[in-house]
Amino acid sequence: MLLRRDRAMTAVSIVLDVAFHAGRGSTVPAGDIADRLGEARRGIEPVLQSLSRAGILGSTRGPKGGYRLGRAARDITLAEVVAAVTGSDAAAEPPPPSPLQVQVVLPLWEELEAGLLEALGGRSVAELLRRAALAGLQRPTPEALNFAI
Repeated sequence: MLLRRDRAMTAVSIVLDVAFHAGRGSTVPAGDIADRLGEARRGIEPVLQSLSRAGILGSTRGPKGGYRLGRAARDITLAEVVAAVTGSDAAAEPPPPSPLQVQVVLPLWEELEAGLLEALGGRSVAELLRRAALAGLQRPTPEALNFAI
């Protein structure tokens, strides 16, 4: 269910972190992402894998490996990010035991979820990057190349 904030918010935070910190042609190590989010690396690995399988993130293995956006920030909607990590949540939840939950609360939750997905579908990672800039956050600049021989 989408309204379980932990996994969905973690996914959005990860994608924004990668978009914010990855330069052209560079990647962001999973350990750095975990450190900035205050999460354990093992805790975010399943989310990173789900985002990679969905094509939202691209990954490179090895000592200089890490993650980068799979597509342009303007082409990745927040609804896609959330869907990539919450798709199996509904199957894992047990059915509610109460008729009030089944007939009143569950339909309300589904209605709220549909509205939230619609709102997320209209927003992209590029919009989050603009919000970061408006908040005064500076993207890291890549180190200048040194051609001294």
